Amino acid sequence: MRPGDQARAERAAFRAWVRAHHPDLGGDPEAFAAGLRRRRRGRVRSGAPLDAPIVGFRRRFGPIALVLRWRYRRRRARRLR
Repeated sequence: MRPGDQARAERAAFRAWVRAHHPDLGGDPEAFAAGLRRRRRGRVRSGAPLDAPIVGFRRRFGPIALVLRWRYRRRRARRLR
């Protein structure tokens, strides 16, 4: 078993539960809310890590960074509004 397999299986099971019980798809809103509360309590109590890793980055400042950002924005495709 690989390191993240159990977490992936738990997330997949939770997503399947949400699809089956979501109020927009005909599920009971109170039961759905109670299930979400149970999951949140369980995650906080067990100290489960976040689903995604936390990644930091260093943002460039200064005149060179301003020129690089300006050049990038000029060359990219126009956005449709």
